[in-house]
Amino acid sequence: MSLVINSTTPEGIVLAADSRQSYRNMKGMARIGSDNASKLFQLNQRIGVGATGLAFLPEGSVVKNVSQYIEEYKRDPDVENLDVEEAAQGLYDLFNQKYSWKEQLSELESNIAHDLHSKGLKILNVKKMDNQLNFTYQNPQGIVEEINAALDPVELLVAGYNTDGSHQVFSCRVPGQLQKLRDSYELDKQYGSSWIGQGDVVTRIVLGFDGRIVNVDFMKDVFGSRGEAEVQRQLQGLEYAIQWGTMSLQDAVDFSTLMIQTTSAMQRFSDGINADPGDMPGVGGPIDVAVITPDHGFVWVKKKNIKYGDAEVDLDGIFDTKI
Repeated sequence: MSLVINSTTPEGIVLAADSRQSYRNMKGMARIGSDNASKLFQLNQRIGVGATGLAFLPEGSVVKNVSQYIEEYKRDPDVENLDVEEAAQGLYDLFNQKYSWKEQLSELESNIAHDLHSKGLKILNVKKMDNQLNFTYQNPQGIVEEINAALDPVELLVAGYNTDGSHQVFSCRVPGQLQKLRDSYELDKQYGSSWIGQGDVVTRIVLGFDGRIVNVDFMKDVFGSRGEAEVQRQLQGLEYAIQWGTMSLQDAVDFSTLMIQTTSAMQRFSDGINADPGDMPGVGGPIDVAVITPDHGFVWVKKKNIKYGDAEVDLDGIFDTKI
């Protein structure tokens, strides 16, 4: 699943990502496939993108890594002149085209319905939202129950500077929405941090609560009695007061890498939460870090290289021999 973090400050933008790639085998068991996968990419001199979620998509008779689609997209000569929103929209459209999620969601709905009927359960209602399905059904004893299912999404963070010097950050979720997270022209969205992937540890640390709190029964009662807006307003009081508007670029690098390291460490010692045990330790491997500034554009701070013995080669083909 992985974790990608963006931190936007007055000095520049940070993108950081781990390198773990996981998958489900023929028995449906989650396995670690690699700790050397690339999750960060330079789109042009001003824009970078981080990817999490579904790692592979079928194309004809072959399976392609999501990173291959991004690499192909960036080779289009027009990409060099794109602004951030244009690049985000282009990637969003690309993956909506390549990921046949509507067909897969229909197949998932059919399979679940068939399974429920085979067990003598009566389906009362089916709700669809983006990549999620919610089945309400009645068992032979007349008790109403629910089951939720979802497709794995492709998630992207697209961040950088526009040709006029302004900065923006967008999240793309397929299936899902294209959402603007940061914009230098909007006072409440200029600076801050955002993350995609397995962000539960970061959310607990920064926001002060786990997003899954909405599934706890007493919270459902509170939402019903106080209203969602009021509950969200009070929960915001738990968030750490981090001064993003005065943070240096180095501090943003330190924060982003710390959150990935902490997530990896917590996953080592835990197995999900008591209410939902059995989580996948999907964050691990080397951490890649890039910064984007108005003056220097996209610059790699740390990028894993290919190694063999004492020889090492970076992805631009520059060899380095370590002693």
